[in-house]
Amino acid sequence: MATNRAEEYGVLLYYKYTYIPDLNELFTFYESSCNSLGLLGRVRLATHGVNVTVGGKLSSLDSHIAAVRSNKVFQGTDFKLASCHHPLNDKVAKECGFTALSIRIVKELVTLTSNPLVKSPAFSDAGRHLSALEFHSVLQSDGKLPEKESHFDRKKIVLLDARNLYETRIGKFHSPDVETLDPKIRQYSDLPSWIDSNSDHLRGNSILMYCTGGIRCEMASAYIRSLGDGFDNVFQLHGGIQRYLEQFPDGGFFKGKNFVFDHRVSVGSSNPDIMGTCLLCGSPFDDYSSRCRCNYCRMLVLVCVNCQQKEDAFFVCELCQKHGKVIGKSTLDEIDESQLTSPPEIGQIIQSTRRQGTEPPRKLRILCLHGFRQNASNFKGRTASLAKKLKSIAEFTFTDAPHELPFIYQNLQSLSHLKFSSSSPPENCKKKFAWLLPPDSVGSMETEWKMAENSFDPLQYQHQTKGFDVSMAYLKTVISQAGPFDGILGFSQGAAMAALCCAVKGRVEVELGFRFVILCSGFVPNLPELGQGLINCPSLHIFGRDGGKDRQIDTQASRDLASLFEDGCSVIIEHDSGHIIPTRSPYIDDIKMFLQRFL
Repeated sequence: MATNRAEEYGVLLYYKYTYIPDLNELFTFYESSCNSLGLLGRVRLATHGVNVTVGGKLSSLDSHIAAVRSNKVFQGTDFKLASCHHPLNDKVAKECGFTALSIRIVKELVTLTSNPLVKSPAFSDAGRHLSALEFHSVLQSDGKLPEKESHFDRKKIVLLDARNLYETRIGKFHSPDVETLDPKIRQYSDLPSWIDSNSDHLRGNSILMYCTGGIRCEMASAYIRSLGDGFDNVFQLHGGIQRYLEQFPDGGFFKGKNFVFDHRVSVGSSNPDIMGTCLLCGSPFDDYSSRCRCNYCRMLVLVCVNCQQKEDAFFVCELCQKHGKVIGKSTLDEIDESQLTSPPEIGQIIQSTRRQGTEPPRKLRILCLHGFRQNASNFKGRTASLAKKLKSIAEFTFTDAPHELPFIYQNLQSLSHLKFSSSSPPENCKKKFAWLLPPDSVGSMETEWKMAENSFDPLQYQHQTKGFDVSMAYLKTVISQAGPFDGILGFSQGAAMAALCCAVKGRVEVELGFRFVILCSGFVPNLPELGQGLINCPSLHIFGRDGGKDRQIDTQASRDLASLFEDGCSVIIEHDSGHIIPTRSPYIDDIKMFLQRFL
């Protein structure tokens, strides 16, 4: 048995809300423990706790649990360990973050709201936990709480699902005598708004909440209780649906499958009934393994195998249908042009690619940010093929970054073929710019040649942390004079800058106006603006896969950047090319698909 367990694969989920005295020390612990045991997955650390989902051999997971338990900070932690098959689908494993180890220090373990004006509630105010048996008993007894809770003054019990719509479509709790509320939200950060809009329906009642493993209920129940009088009777299923199904293998009051955020995709009971239906044909179907997504908002949708094979299939989720999105259009050219509006006039600060003449259908206006030691002209040339293939739906605008860089050479011999005697650069050398600078940069507008003090450092991007405020102010000016823009495309350091724009655009004092970002060969700059919770902005991440030809930015660096964005609104394209933006199929088709939903 010991040998079998040593080789068997499993998944471990746990979270703990508690004060963390030393985040750096805890980061080092997880880095050492997970790497030494060969564990892959996601580890999120914050001053108020941890949230962990990792996979590996069961014996290694056992060792990790023992190590965590030895720290008194984690006393009482509920470790959910399940044996399962090793990840078989690389696409699903990559999307779920199970092909690498990602450890990050974040502001919030789960992002309850992207609104900077809404303060997250204290986790100590979370609702009372009910065990799986207690939760089942309430549903079984026609919505009556256990006797020890009978002193609560309540009108009735309502059951609240704290998960996203696509999760509820394959499984949920159902009790004929208890009212169940399904917020039908696209992402978790939409829940507070739904609660506010439905507060009259919640006030004065006893609220039973549930989610996948419990962590989302912690903050959501605390938020409800923070609303004041009439909202204090809030309860949550301890350990979530996972613990309930362990207690009731036949499913009990839970019908269907439990959606999980790892390579398993979903976990069911012994009951074979299928709750989900195909988006297109309506046949019973509940398998998200194909990762089909809405063409507009990129939310996961259920599409059966037969419908996936239909030519020019176009998927529109029920939320987008509700808001009037077009159904059944396979190409942009088929969309009714009467629904589209003309682009606004373009300012004079920079040149747009739109030609004069008959007013064309509405195109997406995209501001392009070049990489380190590049310029607008250079980047325009490098993206010419991309611009040509997107010319029917998008127009690019280019601008130089605000920080001018000196001309650099490695040694005098390397300049001998240029045949000039002075230290001034040749006339055909165009100025180079940057969005972020090394911390020791003097920031002067130097045009003289300078010998590099050290050999080329392929990891120099990790140390470029200076000049963000200047670049941010500059971009605000560009957007105010040449905008508005629908989106921002950033390459390399430009992608890092675009991500920083996403992180701050929700603030009241920042008016940027863009609706999406495309981040190509990006990385996470070492700046505090990106450590304040997951970013809620539609994003397309394009970078070279492991073993590819991009020698400038490491694959994991780009994956780390993608992990800063909420899963429900981000798309990842990994290619086998170098430090470029690929424009051949299937990559260009995926790029067009992403842009379609913003027209």
